[in-house]
Amino acid sequence: MSTDAIEVVAALIRDEAGRYLITRRRKGTHLEGLWEFPGGKREADETLEQCLGRELSEELGAVFTVGERVETVRWAYPEKAVVLHFFRCRVAAGTIAPQEGQLMEWVAPAHLRRFDFPAADAALLARLEG
Repeated sequence: MSTDAIEVVAALIRDEAGRYLITRRRKGTHLEGLWEFPGGKREADETLEQCLGRELSEELGAVFTVGERVETVRWAYPEKAVVLHFFRCRVAAGTIAPQEGQLMEWVAPAHLRRFDFPAADAALLARLEG
């Protein structure tokens, strides 16, 4: 495994009912089939916030405001190491609609662990539940 960790950003988006938006990783991607908070890999010329805004627009079609960073997790999978940055986000303009054929769900915090997430998300899921 490379010692260079991949920087990844993810959005904690809540609706009026307090549910979180999660999406399912598409076939052919790392950790395919698992659920995640939407986001993606940071490009070399982007800040974390710019990356998350771009990724959310590409994946969900709306424009988002990126808020405070909630948590940063470092995790080593057998095939790669990642540093995940989770930010609170909200819709600034437009309507959320999956743009890449991915499944999408709004889930109450108490029900998040009913979905299969990557191991790196475990501590955050426990925190969001409480």
